[in-house]
Amino acid sequence: MISLRVRLGVLGLALLTGFATPTAASAAPAAPSPTVEEQRLDRAAPQEILRRSGFDALAPRLARALDSARSYGEARRAVAGEGARLWQHAVDRAQGRGAAGGTLSRDDDRPLYWARLGMTREVRTWEPAFGLTDGQRAALLDELERTSRGQNAIRYPHGKGLKRILLTGFDPFTLDRDIRISNPSGATALALDGTVIETADGPARIETAVFPVRWQDFTEGTVERALRPYLPKVDLFTTVSQGRVGRFDVERTNGAWRGGFADNDTIGRTGTVPVADPASQPQWTATTLPHAAITAAQTGRFPVYDNTSVTEIPAGGTEPVVRPGGPTPGSTARAGGGGDYLSNEIAYRATLLRDRLGLHDTLPGGHVHTPVLQFGTGNTTEITDPEFVRNRLDIIAQVRAILKVAAEAS
Repeated sequence: MISLRVRLGVLGLALLTGFATPTAASAAPAAPSPTVEEQRLDRAAPQEILRRSGFDALAPRLARALDSARSYGEARRAVAGEGARLWQHAVDRAQGRGAAGGTLSRDDDRPLYWARLGMTREVRTWEPAFGLTDGQRAALLDELERTSRGQNAIRYPHGKGLKRILLTGFDPFTLDRDIRISNPSGATALALDGTVIETADGPARIETAVFPVRWQDFTEGTVERALRPYLPKVDLFTTVSQGRVGRFDVERTNGAWRGGFADNDTIGRTGTVPVADPASQPQWTATTLPHAAITAAQTGRFPVYDNTSVTEIPAGGTEPVVRPGGPTPGSTARAGGGGDYLSNEIAYRATLLRDRLGLHDTLPGGHVHTPVLQFGTGNTTEITDPEFVRNRLDIIAQVRAILKVAAEAS
């Protein structure tokens, strides 16, 4: 007998290719098709990444747990448990705990990304015998996203004498340009989660989370929901993303504008960053990180810049103008120092949340762009190489050093 999961896979393929056989009006609706992001899973590079890290077993394990579930409650517990295990497994692997699971370098963030997509695809296409509403499926996917990204696993020890640092990273992106891409900000989040750095003022505990490269998630408030419980409790925060070639940037100013570049689902968004209470929304927010101290310190082999440039429409004007020294009074944002994509948006949202919580003058926070993570010269096909690994490890180490400087200067 052909299993239900196989029949659904065939049906999904037929729907994607436009040759689905019409179904009777009384037939149950099919599960949603995989997203654009999930469909990339079947390409050679993601499969090799999963196989060479041992993460290829994780989505099938969730599929078995779902097939054993006899109620929505059982399914939700399975999803939450497997999502949390995925995050912890990725952190443990990055920090050298447990078996490597394969030949891929431990510092690699890509196994987490591709394994999560395998798991979300299982949830999205699952058809339980007891039925599942659209709202219940959405809740399962939301639970999986939050748990597998570390967003609800942020824990700081109680007591005095310990500084608390919060850092966020991103998934890989521009995967249709190069499916092999890794994001050093996500790798940094895995490498530093739960670690302690010694500063001149004592120990500082770092907790991390990772965010998707999807406009819709940001529109729905994923950043604010994840960060709001913790910003009043931490001593410093920084959002981190991949930026320019060969350099770090501390982004001085963030703009309230989306520039339309396609996300990981190949969807673009253009317009003002949508936030709660738009009537009080500023066009610009500013870093409160100690940018002068960070840029003056020797933190690693990449130069670190204090980036003050923005793009604005001046007050009374109609055309965008680049302002190297920052925005002018009354201007309208068209790009922050970090551009007009989701790295600028997470910086804008996090610092706006800081300000709306009344923490502008007491909480150092802002955005750091890492160098672009590059493969070795001539590597256009292999999923890794020694220079690629060296670059990623150096970026991770330099972010850690930047955090130490920031903690000591705050």
